[in-house]
Amino acid sequence: MASKPKNIDDYLARLSDEQRLALEKIRRAVRAAAPTAEECISYDIPGFRLRGKLLVSFGAAKNHCAFYPGAHPIRVHKNDLKGYGIGKGTIRFPAERPLPAHLVRKLVKSRITQQAT
Repeated sequence: MASKPKNIDDYLARLSDEQRLALEKIRRAVRAAAPTAEECISYDIPGFRLRGKLLVSFGAAKNHCAFYPGAHPIRVHKNDLKGYGIGKGTIRFPAERPLPAHLVRKLVKSRITQQAT
């Protein structure tokens, strides 16, 4: 049984090149949208905390990658998410077609606004 990842770099090192590249793109976009957020591992996947609260997470599964911004940002930007698998708080996408950085930034900013209220 593999040990749990200690940080985001450790998590990403365990993935295929394609998954790692897709998730590194997500990581950079989140950092750009929330530069003061702190990286973390929560529920064994990478995430970012802002002011002590989990902001967003992301991860890889066998057949897809996922971004977890929460339900509110997905509702607000539902029209921008056509073509992606979406759940209540999850956006699934193939590693070879990662979420565009501008969309990730929009989702993160919506989440920040939501948490501030």
